[in-house]
Amino acid sequence: MGTLFQAISELQPGDKWRHLFEKLWPAYHDWFLKEGDHARPSFLVCERALKTFMPELMPTYERLLELSGGSDQAARLLSLYNPTPYMSGCSQAVWTRGEPFLIRNYDYSAKLWEAVQVHTAWNGRHVIAMSDCLWGVLDGMNESGLAVSLAFGGRKVVGDGFGIPLILRYILEFCETTPEATEVLSRVPSHMAYNVTLLDRAGTHATVFISPDRDPIISRHALATNHQSSVEWAEHDRVTASLDRAHFLSLRMHDEGETRDRFISRFFEPPLYQTKHHVGWGTLYTTVYQPSTGRLTCCWPGYSLETGMDDFVEHSLALRFQ
Repeated sequence: MGTLFQAISELQPGDKWRHLFEKLWPAYHDWFLKEGDHARPSFLVCERALKTFMPELMPTYERLLELSGGSDQAARLLSLYNPTPYMSGCSQAVWTRGEPFLIRNYDYSAKLWEAVQVHTAWNGRHVIAMSDCLWGVLDGMNESGLAVSLAFGGRKVVGDGFGIPLILRYILEFCETTPEATEVLSRVPSHMAYNVTLLDRAGTHATVFISPDRDPIISRHALATNHQSSVEWAEHDRVTASLDRAHFLSLRMHDEGETRDRFISRFFEPPLYQTKHHVGWGTLYTTVYQPSTGRLTCCWPGYSLETGMDDFVEHSLALRFQ
């Protein structure tokens, strides 16, 4: 299947974001209504939750709502409060020898991936991030050198809270360090279980295991796949091989003979690299974030593109997943 990946720069929300919304809204509208309109909270509930937990995002939210046309359903979806449940795969790790970096594989269906990387400065701080849910973040880094990445936590529980992509957007917009980001993850509720890995310019890293039904666990784990303290959803683990991937990553990270470049290349090989695109489950991209230099690299087998806040270049890339 073919996918067009796009890198877009728009420092303040405008015509480029409006075009993205118009392109993706039909699919997101169907997703929003998947369980029926009544299953999603009202606009007033969504607005109140956003003002309570992430009030600094309100000016951007209101601007995006204006660009979207301002419908009730768009307003509720963009709040990402109690959104339709969804899940993904993902392997992510922090390399701590020499210059630290955060690397991740994003595993999901190519048909459901936005395939957009966006460079913004919506609240004064430059951010480069892989987009999800129209203004959320799958992974990214800000000009302060804070990098963040998410992985589904492998639990079926769903509760009251925000979609994790919006929480990561909030972190990159307003946090500078890993401790600041962990504070956000400790107080802003997530509607599903996720594992969030963080690395800042000082080299401080953490993985935070969050769930809607229990307190977050802030750990010094330098890797995460798709389970938390143990596998709680055996069927999901069989499909995603979460335990196998975590074990493999741990072995490689503790191998004194492992080099930086060899470790990065592992993400294009089994068991980390997933190829089940025919059933909607494959690796869609790899990103490497280097907070100490402010550089990041997007990678696919045989191709990579390095960029930063000062030299971000818009481009398109035709990808094919088999």
